[in-house]
Amino acid sequence: MKLSKSSSVSSVVSNVDKHSTNTNLTTLFNKYVDKNNVFSWNSVIADLARGGDSVEALRAFSSMRKLSLTPTRSTFPCAIKSCSALHDLHSGKQAHQQAFIFGFHRDVFVSSALIDMYSKCGELSDARKLFDEIPQRIRNIVSWTSMLTGYVQNDNAREALLLFKEFLLEESECGGASENSDNVFVDSVAIASVLSACSRVTVNGVTEGAHGFVIKRGFDSEVGVGNTLIDAYARGGHVDVSRKVFDGMIEKDAVTWNSIIAIYAQNGLAAEALDVFDQMVKSTDVKCNAVTLSAVLLAIAHLGVLRLGKCIHDQVIKMDLEESVIVGTSIIDMYCKCGQVDLARKAFNQMKEKNVRSWTAMIAGYGMHCRAREALDLFYKMIKAGVRPNYITFVSVLSACSHAGLVQEGWHWLNTMGHEFNIEPGVEHYGCMVDLLGRAGKLKEAYDLIEGMKVKADFVVWGSLLGACRIHKNVDLGEIAAKKLFELEPNNCGYHVLLSNIYANAGRWEDVERTRSLMKNRRLAKTPGFSLVELRGKVHAFLVGDKEHPQHEKIYEYLEELNVKLQEVGYVTDMTSVIHDVDQEEKEMTLRIHSEKLA
Repeated sequence: MKLSKSSSVSSVVSNVDKHSTNTNLTTLFNKYVDKNNVFSWNSVIADLARGGDSVEALRAFSSMRKLSLTPTRSTFPCAIKSCSALHDLHSGKQAHQQAFIFGFHRDVFVSSALIDMYSKCGELSDARKLFDEIPQRIRNIVSWTSMLTGYVQNDNAREALLLFKEFLLEESECGGASENSDNVFVDSVAIASVLSACSRVTVNGVTEGAHGFVIKRGFDSEVGVGNTLIDAYARGGHVDVSRKVFDGMIEKDAVTWNSIIAIYAQNGLAAEALDVFDQMVKSTDVKCNAVTLSAVLLAIAHLGVLRLGKCIHDQVIKMDLEESVIVGTSIIDMYCKCGQVDLARKAFNQMKEKNVRSWTAMIAGYGMHCRAREALDLFYKMIKAGVRPNYITFVSVLSACSHAGLVQEGWHWLNTMGHEFNIEPGVEHYGCMVDLLGRAGKLKEAYDLIEGMKVKADFVVWGSLLGACRIHKNVDLGEIAAKKLFELEPNNCGYHVLLSNIYANAGRWEDVERTRSLMKNRRLAKTPGFSLVELRGKVHAFLVGDKEHPQHEKIYEYLEELNVKLQEVGYVTDMTSVIHDVDQEEKEMTLRIHSEKLA
């Protein structure tokens, strides 16, 4: 007995779920619904597409066409959206062709779906052509938003903003600013796309201008718009404004909390990230999820707070999020940055599914702890497993080679990453190689590499060479590197200090004095470094010679005892990296009260 049209969707989808992906949908239709009913096919295609089963939705669309059924206006949008979800340009073009044959290509909903499909497949020119072909009288908010979103998704922010200006002009001409009008008017989805575009342009004041428009139109109470504003300001480097937007939002959802936590963590404000997380857990009903815990783990990794990291790992297990690739990768990164590489490898081995980021995080962890051979072994296993390395993977591989002094391996991967994996070396890769050559004392090779780079050397590359020149006492190359660095970062006094130390090592005291005078004239002062240590769940910070800690007297007393014991066994302090124009006793005292020793 055939089912009624109203019950066909749930019945067929339920039975599709029970069968393998090889099950013929036409056979199921023969059993459950009238296979010659195009409306039944439309319902199932729509239901599968909305449920995220894009492959099955396209199979249903194909099966329907094989039965020579004539599609309706409602057939195409969901079929085309399935092509978009799969980034299947070939199937999308076929659907477009059939929509044209049956005369539905001018339908505004079909056109909007096609615009979205071409945009997601990177064919912006085709998307814009379709948009321009939609008669102005039938363009709706979906058409405009599809094109706006397409530009944003393809990092073409300027075109998105220009299109939005057209949108506002048409809205004004049509009188669509009123919600009572039958014409098009801006909605919160379009605003979110515009704000995303604003965050991707470098022109000052663009995001602020869009924010003013949001307030004027009354969209500032929309949670989705607020979330996009938070992200837009953060992308522009205005984390403090992001926080103000966050604090001003009356209603906040999980995305809101996750955004501000992640923004703090990604900008090195780890303590602030953890404070917000604590506030979220204690004072709201919003439940944390995989994205939340991933951001929190990043903050913990920055602070190196192992105990808290283990607590979050336990929470991941309780929430049954161990199989989440994003969380698993964050756990690996956290353990590595907390110095627990073996725990990181254990977490890595327990992951059922790994992506390129998971492999890269573990390779980077081995590299940062001078376990280069293990890093390279894992890299070879990654390739053997069929996981294609990316740009960051090779940064991690070359960094591992640098920490272990593996010059030949470093040259090999720098020279082969381009033609074997189609990844052209970037400034980060060259920076690692310069560091590797510098550590090995091959300063001329390092300089020649910089001169032959296909990309412009940045402060990291020249800084690596300058640091190597100090270690290996090469004044000539040190001056060249310092000159470049003074041009790139004129207000960074660290480079002047390094050059001064190079001169001092060479006994060139007049040059030392000249460098120091230059710093004084430019009012350049070195920012004091600090060290962090976790004890019983609390993070303690120390500066050089710090006496602010409540237990500083006990700390100095214990440190003095250790120094006496070191001297008794013949330890001699290495003072080559300390300021040279002070006496020996003052140099030694500077090292004794270093922030890392206090911590």
